[in-house]
Amino acid sequence: MNTYDRRLFAGVDIGGTTTQVVLCDDDLTVLDRAETATPADRGGRAMTDAALGALAPLLERTPGRLTGCGAGAAGVVDSVTGRILVASDSFTGWAGFGVTDALEDALGVPAFLDNDVNAFLYGETSGGAVRDEQDVLGITLGTGVGGALWSDGALFTGPHGAAGEIGHIPGFGDLLCSCGGRGHLETLASGRSIGARYAERTGRRLTAREVADAAGGGDEDARAVFRAAGEGIARAIVMTAGVVDITTVVVGGGVSRAWPLLSPVVLAALAAEPPVSGHPVRLVRSGLGSDAVPVGAAARALRELAVGSPA
Repeated sequence: MNTYDRRLFAGVDIGGTTTQVVLCDDDLTVLDRAETATPADRGGRAMTDAALGALAPLLERTPGRLTGCGAGAAGVVDSVTGRILVASDSFTGWAGFGVTDALEDALGVPAFLDNDVNAFLYGETSGGAVRDEQDVLGITLGTGVGGALWSDGALFTGPHGAAGEIGHIPGFGDLLCSCGGRGHLETLASGRSIGARYAERTGRRLTAREVADAAGGGDEDARAVFRAAGEGIARAIVMTAGVVDITTVVVGGGVSRAWPLLSPVVLAALAAEPPVSGHPVRLVRSGLGSDAVPVGAAARALRELAVGSPA
């Protein structure tokens, strides 16, 4: 096929700090990528405009015709209407915004919206660490903690779009969560919370990455913070496995860069208290890294438009 005739699929990841965009072909091979800062304090229009601005030069320099666009966005979303339903306090003017309408108006092609963690799981099951798996729990550890479920070879969102959201399961203490609740897993295992928990112990304010570096250097307070995060993650996995019998788990997000600190703690906790099924948990790190959400969003668009299989 002449490269000028090939179909292109755009994938957009609108995160709380950074927006990433990719262009993929029918095989979900990433042809080009870019990123930009997310203007999260300026509203939905500014956020989608930033994504479109990052995408524009990719379209100009990549031969082919844009066929569809997928977006993964932070918050609880309505994938049918393409709108944000609920957003954390990290965003201004995001809840209620029509993401797909804005993308379709600008690009002139069909657009589709998923929660960013759902898009992450689309990416990992399409071409990442759990490719072709039928039943998977996806966890992202970033500014917040997100979760998504893949069941019988398809994304399971539940009737209100919030299935798999383990970051907001209570029972992990009494700390205030970004969503307004208390004692959620996110208060232990998100990047923001890891920094906050370390500050509570030491009086020193560090980023999650700096806390991880300190833990690697033998800082016992930093190690304790990551141990609490890992044990919380393991407990949430066991809860999920007890309800939906899923024992394959893929973990991504910025905090997963501290995999050597987290994974031994999670696995030890799971060995001490395994799922009720008795089947061991297969725990893997994201295979696509920072590409997982935008590639997963592109995979959703490809699948919806029935121009091939993303997996």
